[in-house]
Amino acid sequence: MTTNSPADVVAGLRATFATGRTRPLDWRLGQLEALRTLLTEQREALQQALHEDLGKGPAEAYRTEIGFTLNELDHTVRHLAEWLRPRPAAVPEAFLPAEARAVREPLGVVLVIAPWNYPLQLALAPLVGALAAGNTVLVKPSELAPATSAAIARLLPRYLDPQAVAVVEGAVPETTALLEQRFDHIFYTGNGAVGRIVMAAAARHLTPVTLELGGKSPVVVDSGADLAVTARRIVRGKFLNAGQTCVAPDYVLAVGDTAPALEAELAEAVREAYGEDPAADPEYGRIVNTRHFDRLTALLGDGRTVTGGGFDRESRYLAPTVLADVPPQAPVMRAEIFGPVLPVLAVPDLDAAIAFINERDKPLALYAFTESDATKERLAAETSSGALVFGLPVSHLAVPELPFGGVGESGMGRYHGEYSVDTFSHTKAVLDKPLH
Repeated sequence: MTTNSPADVVAGLRATFATGRTRPLDWRLGQLEALRTLLTEQREALQQALHEDLGKGPAEAYRTEIGFTLNELDHTVRHLAEWLRPRPAAVPEAFLPAEARAVREPLGVVLVIAPWNYPLQLALAPLVGALAAGNTVLVKPSELAPATSAAIARLLPRYLDPQAVAVVEGAVPETTALLEQRFDHIFYTGNGAVGRIVMAAAARHLTPVTLELGGKSPVVVDSGADLAVTARRIVRGKFLNAGQTCVAPDYVLAVGDTAPALEAELAEAVREAYGEDPAADPEYGRIVNTRHFDRLTALLGDGRTVTGGGFDRESRYLAPTVLADVPPQAPVMRAEIFGPVLPVLAVPDLDAAIAFINERDKPLALYAFTESDATKERLAAETSSGALVFGLPVSHLAVPELPFGGVGESGMGRYHGEYSVDTFSHTKAVLDKPLH
């Protein structure tokens, strides 16, 4: 944790950027390779921190946090030189002879505010893009994941250029003080309430923002889908990180008469994934704190429990839970669940499913299981979401050539791969008309 004031930290980063040291491709690649070394050499320490904060097992911690970031790094390093090449533009005949091109240039000083649910990945994956674009970066880890926050604060200055990358730990007062400073881009991952605060603070300096928020991501299960396969894939996507994933399936819309059979398959899929006692599974996580635990257990009375429902407040364990016969107006359907509780609602047909989705805020992701091309086409044409995924929830995050981001209440802006470099760059128009 830095002892300097936020104003001093930002001033130092701005002074570094002004020297031009972050602009060369070699510097950018060097920082990305140093970050790779950090993740490789400190793997066990980072896995331990993630276990302390969220009960993550080593396999899940590596796959969803460390390995995910390494894949993002590899893709960026492999393609960065290509992404940074000036892009020629055609010049109208009236201006000839002349040349035109679009050039990506770094923005300056970037603030990355990370959440607690994937406290390593969601701090470092944006950092990859910001460094690749040639910026200096201030990382604010989440205070709700204190072990991971401390690890980030300890390790980043050891491996990366400490004059170009800074870490400020703390809670609301520290974040508030940071938001009083002028940045050239703010990247925030979290909830919509804080997203509005971030955006209002950024507006005072006309600072562009990327808001990666959340929402209730639905799953449409169509008549005729293979329900055993569907259930296994929903369970894996939903209960990853004990349901504390922004793109986790939030609720299921079972079309036609699929609900009863799907409920049975979901219960079997939970047993298959986590055994008879998920609390004993070292890869099944825990709720981040007692406030969120109490919020989630208060939702268990909505509808009929198909499977799960058990909990232990002392260890913050909440079993993978499936609810059925849930009224659309029930508390569990009003806000993003962000935990291991999955409501299943029956709808008579696809028209009803689409209407249900469109009556609510645009989700971060929309998932569907169907064998029908016509159903896929209708969902693509008649709904709006940050992503539309058929057959494998959460998988789109791991495709670095796809943009990741929300729409409307689920966020604004996008990143991953080249989209990250685009987000953290200014694309400048250059036109050169000879004088003679």
